[in-house]
Amino acid sequence: MKDIGLLNEKPLHASLKAWYAQPGDRFEVAVDGFVIDIVRGDLLLEIQTGNFASIKSKLRELVCDHQIRLVYPIAREKWIVKQEEDAETRRKSPRRGRVEEMFRELVSFPHLLANRSFSLEVLLTREEEVRRYVGTRQWRRRGWGIEERRLLGVVERRLFGKGTDLLTLLPEKTGEQFTAKDLAEAMGISRPLAQKMVYCLHKASAIELTGKRGRANLYAVAAL
Repeated sequence: MKDIGLLNEKPLHASLKAWYAQPGDRFEVAVDGFVIDIVRGDLLLEIQTGNFASIKSKLRELVCDHQIRLVYPIAREKWIVKQEEDAETRRKSPRRGRVEEMFRELVSFPHLLANRSFSLEVLLTREEEVRRYVGTRQWRRRGWGIEERRLLGVVERRLFGKGTDLLTLLPEKTGEQFTAKDLAEAMGISRPLAQKMVYCLHKASAIELTGKRGRANLYAVAAL
């Protein structure tokens, strides 16, 4: 069996599975040598709270013979809980997650959205992130390591069933042709994230390369 199943299941994953479940669903089902989170009729549902690279080979194999939906949470609102031996603090993070953050992970297999057997659902959530002090092992967070993530609620869900569904994320003011820089400025996102976005849109056959503007690639919505 190519997955661990419930052995190392984290609280956020378990809560999302319970939230997503419907009557008649089956859980932790073996399919073609893999453990699937939820089986709903002919649809296989995989909940991924971490990086997509770790499930790339799994999805590429399963999508050949099955309908697959990948469910990915992004924290729209997050509370940071810091736990020490004799104290606990809780504060709301000023950062608000957005759907476009999925492109940081989708770069692992953007071409799958051009496959009719694959779909991606993004859940915008309210979460708690529990941190514990671990010292110099987590120097980037000043010694605080992430212990677990907890689901507080789901505030929005977005389903992308094919590559062209990603076009709903493009702002109207982007223009008929655009570069990654144009997209970053129009959407108020970082240039690296915009570059990942255009890469995924291109690989999913939603946009096409039309030429150059200086050194930058120029894109337009692909002809249907």
